[in-house]
Amino acid sequence: MINEELKAELRAKLEGEKKKLEKELGNIADPTETPGNFETRFDEIGTDKDDNATEVEAYADNLAVETSLENQLKEVRDALKRMEDGTYGICEKCNEEIDVERLKIYPAARVCINCK
Repeated sequence: MINEELKAELRAKLEGEKKKLEKELGNIADPTETPGNFETRFDEIGTDKDDNATEVEAYADNLAVETSLENQLKEVRDALKRMEDGTYGICEKCNEEIDVERLKIYPAARVCINCK
């Protein structure tokens, strides 16, 4: 059972992770009008073929990073929403409580260790 003190601690961890992820995303992408969604920047370096190749390579790398960070951010945002809904800490597959130690290690966990 998650007591209010632990819930506040986990919420603080999630909020800190959310800020960190948003900052990292801000380094390579711009936020869109949809909360939690970003669009990778395409930096113009120059106009010759080598510059264009470098631009495309950097964009492709940043796009992969953006996708990964957005997925992590979604998990964190979903966990915070579950806290608000009162469903935080309940496995989405078996409806049993997720072990407190698992939540301490990974506060955005959606499922218990048995259902993972």
